[in-house]
Amino acid sequence: MLKHITLAALAAGILAAGQAQADADVIKVGMSGSYFPFTFVEQDELQGFEVDVLEAIAEEMGVEVEFVTASFSGLFGMLESGRIDTIANQITITEERSAKYAFTEPYVYDGAQVVIKEGNEAVQSVEDLKGKTVAVNLGSNYEELLRELPYADEIDIRTYESNIEQDTALGRVDAFVMDRISASQVIKDKPMPLALAGTPFSEIRNALPFRDTKEGRALRDRVDTALDTLRESGTLQTFSEEWFGTDVTRL
Repeated sequence: MLKHITLAALAAGILAAGQAQADADVIKVGMSGSYFPFTFVEQDELQGFEVDVLEAIAEEMGVEVEFVTASFSGLFGMLESGRIDTIANQITITEERSAKYAFTEPYVYDGAQVVIKEGNEAVQSVEDLKGKTVAVNLGSNYEELLRELPYADEIDIRTYESNIEQDTALGRVDAFVMDRISASQVIKDKPMPLALAGTPFSEIRNALPFRDTKEGRALRDRVDTALDTLRESGTLQTFSEEWFGTDVTRL
């Protein structure tokens, strides 16, 4: 009986090792697929700056990349449960997130930007948001940035799963807040009467988060090495200029 148990345990161990090796050959990346131009679906194809970057990282690491799309608000739960290895959705490094996750070095530098309906003279800067309704994407760090303002209790902050641009253009809310890069691209490429209001009011650094475990930190380090190579070769700059018309990958 002991011999049978030992053989069974050995077989199970071999299968587990084989599965672990298979998993090591794939990096699972979560993204919303609805955040133009970082990650979005067009003609049934997932594309965007983040898609290009993660495909290049996987190629540099010698692994396959598997993209898993889900609502942005659920991505961190998927990361914590191990269903994905990281999130590529213009994830901002914050103090709260840094205490919980292991981040790569930043690969996008940006700023929080107020966006209004074109012609809305009542909002021309972040200070003008007092007494106004402001939309942010659910689960993003922009709600946190707004609540850090000294007059945050005077702002009606509303969280959305999507359509913050549309509701602002239709006048349902006074403004929305997202990063300046994405806001500029939305204004450029989408047929909506929107405009930037003032200058960015908070610096943003984007990176890839991993579980803060031995395995998660080891994978983070491999990804960081690949990012360094892509940065030094100019690949990150090329992707940035293709999608944004400027290099946002360096300070």
